[in-house]
Amino acid sequence: MKLNELRDLAGALKLRKRVGRGIGSGSGKTAARGVKGQKSRSGVSINGFEGGQMSIYRRLPKRGFTNIFAKNFNIVSLERVQIAIDVDKLDASSIVTAKALFAAGIIRHEKDGVRLLSDGELKSKVSFEVSGASKAAVAKVKKAGGSVSFLATAE
Repeated sequence: MKLNELRDLAGALKLRKRVGRGIGSGSGKTAARGVKGQKSRSGVSINGFEGGQMSIYRRLPKRGFTNIFAKNFNIVSLERVQIAIDVDKLDASSIVTAKALFAAGIIRHEKDGVRLLSDGELKSKVSFEVSGASKAAVAKVKKAGGSVSFLATAE
């Protein structure tokens, strides 16, 4: 077998339908759009239109709102931090910040900050500098001999 002999299996590729190429093609003249009307023209976008009946998004009740000032935090568990320390991706002797967590691969993006949660156990003495933490997480860190300091939130 040679690279130039490689082919897709029969039926793997479906050719696009060439419309508007003469009446002999079977899809000529009106190009399979029917006759006249709004939908036979180009540039028509009528999604959600229900023929004059009130649209479903207008019939259904609306509730709640989106808080545009809400902060989007990275959630980090103590267990995940301990695993990173065990495999030498995170240095327990230095202060653990969002940048350190990103470099260790614990978080993928630095969002509006890091919130520490108490899932799992922490055996190492670690100092954290985070945006927020649960009371249980702070207690576990202090029990292990570490400390948690909070960054000032910009308002």
